[in-house]
Amino acid sequence: MLGSSTKLAELHWPIAVQRTIEPNLSGLLLLFQNHRYSGMKNTNLSRRHFIAAASGVAFAAGFGAPAVALAATTKASNNRRQLAMHHIHTGESATLVYFDNGHYLDDGIAEISHLLRDFRTNEVIAMDRAVLDQLYLLNSQLGFAKPMEIIGGYRSPKTNEKLRQEGRGVAKRSYHMKGQAIDVAFPGTSLAKVRQAALSMKAGGVGYYPKSGFIHLDSGPFRSWG
Repeated sequence: MLGSSTKLAELHWPIAVQRTIEPNLSGLLLLFQNHRYSGMKNTNLSRRHFIAAASGVAFAAGFGAPAVALAATTKASNNRRQLAMHHIHTGESATLVYFDNGHYLDDGIAEISHLLRDFRTNEVIAMDRAVLDQLYLLNSQLGFAKPMEIIGGYRSPKTNEKLRQEGRGVAKRSYHMKGQAIDVAFPGTSLAKVRQAALSMKAGGVGYYPKSGFIHLDSGPFRSWG
């Protein structure tokens, strides 16, 4: 049962949902305590009811309903999340665990962040957990057993501006510069199928680049292009 002192971490919800709802928790609880909803016998909210009612808030940040799928997929994988990746520009490959037994692993995220560094300048930034969760969930939904191909991860402001000057069509305030975006391909899997699976998650940004052979994922608001 949720109370005014409830901490979202105690409920073991994904970090993307915790970060989204935490600042609004008091307001949400006050709202629910003062309104009765059809089908509820009282105003005490179960975790299930709270997730359903709060999904609108989570969706605003681009990570709502996927939390349920993420939790189920993680449970099916012995409560572990790992990513098998091959970076096409550096030639580096790794299978790295970044979440285990209910906790994000700093060392695992650091290794992933290094693999996803700006390969042009070798600059590294800590990759956003939410975009890693999106990539993990997408890979799981596709049932992809081979390493994913990474086209790009972090992009330094200097690199981003250089690409803009070259007319590469990159955004001025790209999520790549925040460590919140990944360009990825799944060899042997139709890119249209990958795009559809990514869109079905209704999480973050999904860019479709069939001529270049990859999709873009980011942990910003839910939207799509291409």
